[in-house]
Amino acid sequence: MSQADATSLTIDAAAHQAHTQRGEFGNSDMRILSTITLLLLTAMLAFTTHAQEAGSPQKPLRVMLIPQMVPLFDAITRSSDLHFTVSTGQSYAAVIEAMCAGLTDVVWYGPASYIEARDRGCAQLLAVEERNGSSTYYAGLFVAADSDVNSVFDLSGGSLALGSSHSASSFAYPLVMLREDGLDPLKDLSALRITGSHTNSLLALKNGLVDAAGASFVSFERAVNQGSLDPRAFRVLTKSKQIPNPPIAMNTALPADIKAKLKRAMANVHEAEGIGPAAIRGYGGKLVDRYNTEVDETLFDSVISATSFLDDDYMAAILRKADAAQRG
Repeated sequence: MSQADATSLTIDAAAHQAHTQRGEFGNSDMRILSTITLLLLTAMLAFTTHAQEAGSPQKPLRVMLIPQMVPLFDAITRSSDLHFTVSTGQSYAAVIEAMCAGLTDVVWYGPASYIEARDRGCAQLLAVEERNGSSTYYAGLFVAADSDVNSVFDLSGGSLALGSSHSASSFAYPLVMLREDGLDPLKDLSALRITGSHTNSLLALKNGLVDAAGASFVSFERAVNQGSLDPRAFRVLTKSKQIPNPPIAMNTALPADIKAKLKRAMANVHEAEGIGPAAIRGYGGKLVDRYNTEVDETLFDSVISATSFLDDDYMAAILRKADAAQRG
């Protein structure tokens, strides 16, 4: 019997009791009517509370992504009782602010932007995509195929395109790679160009606007697959150390039971009946095996260690140098 049927029977029974007792109790009519009203209000409140639970069709969890990866969340809905509305953030900065302002419940971050949101107290790790047992990826410094730049040190006096300042693989790690090979981006490069995304940096390189570009290999491959870039026109100058895969995070303000449901759903979606590999593609559209919800925060310690030089003063200097190059 459904909750609605049970409620109906309860109310009917109370009404019947009121009718049969009318002659015996006379002045008790008002008390009986009050009892019926209380039962009805209780039933309506229970139904409304259930309908408005986070993750229900009436109150779906709000997801914000940089890449539009709707299929994964459609798959989670099909394999669980959680529902989502998915929107696209215009930048890493935008999704950080959206989560910290309580405007979204789930965000797919880059590693650096996740650390920023986590340190602000609004993001909690939900899952990291995994492929062949690995939860890491790589960034690279790319140059034109016909470039005479054959080592990182050869970039001295040259120019570099970077993506969003909140990106690990298109901003922080390209700077890390320069420093590891003895170049100071502030002193040894003639110009920095901040383009806002991996693809824009690679396009700046393609169009001869810079001597090198920083981007993830995933983004490079995606741009090639989409026909935006000809891989023969590029060469990899150097490859970064391992970077943790972009994490999926949940808002710390979510109720504990909803967080637990999200973790279970994310952990098991790859095993759900009727859900194939294409339905759970990872960041950038790449195929993954599963989403690891047991990964520890220490996975991101390497990012903090490698990018520790990027304090507020250094970042401000980088942005000033890029602004000066843009103004000519």
